[in-house]
Amino acid sequence: MSRRSGILEFAVLGLLRESPMHGYELRKRLNTSLGVFRAFSYGTLYPCLKTLVANGWLIEETGNTTEDALAAPLTGRRAKIVYRLTAEGKEHFEQLLSQTGPDAYEDETFAARFAFFGQTSRDVRMRVLEGRRSRLEERLEKMSASLARTRERLDDYTLELQRHGMESVEREVRWLNELIESERAGRDLKGPATGEPASRDTTSGASGDLPRPGGDPRPDSPDDTAT
Repeated sequence: MSRRSGILEFAVLGLLRESPMHGYELRKRLNTSLGVFRAFSYGTLYPCLKTLVANGWLIEETGNTTEDALAAPLTGRRAKIVYRLTAEGKEHFEQLLSQTGPDAYEDETFAARFAFFGQTSRDVRMRVLEGRRSRLEERLEKMSASLARTRERLDDYTLELQRHGMESVEREVRWLNELIESERAGRDLKGPATGEPASRDTTSGASGDLPRPGGDPRPDSPDDTAT
């Protein structure tokens, strides 16, 4: 399995842990909530869903409302297939959440892991954040050494591009430092809709008033009839 396929499966399981969804809802949530998946298509999502069903981590149900069931024969359209997480799927997702190796904080995977920090225990969050920070600090050292060696041979535009890259990494390191400090302080998370503190999850350790990177998700796309 490729790393991208693995993180897509992780994200799908995480979203379905919140509530059952049909394929269009899943794709919309992946697009708007997890920017790393903005470019992917139904052609990527549905093979992933079929694999998760075959593994016993999801089940397919036809229609999630009485309205869906009644509308299908009248309109000639197929009822939407709703995907629901099984007990085995929940257990598998929790195992994935507990992993703290390099796959948890590499460039291709960190954003998706971070999106589910609310379901992740504090000690795991800390190890992932510290691993990400360490990886970026190593990258900064290499970038700085490379720039020092080649500075005299670079034109102004190439030099500016390299400086921009270093500044981007430095900003993320500062952000990670703030996150780690907040985790250590044990501040309460805020509810996304009301601004009220989220209920403390004593089993998962999900707490911490975390600084968040800027940027609003893109507005939802109009609904359609895709399953």
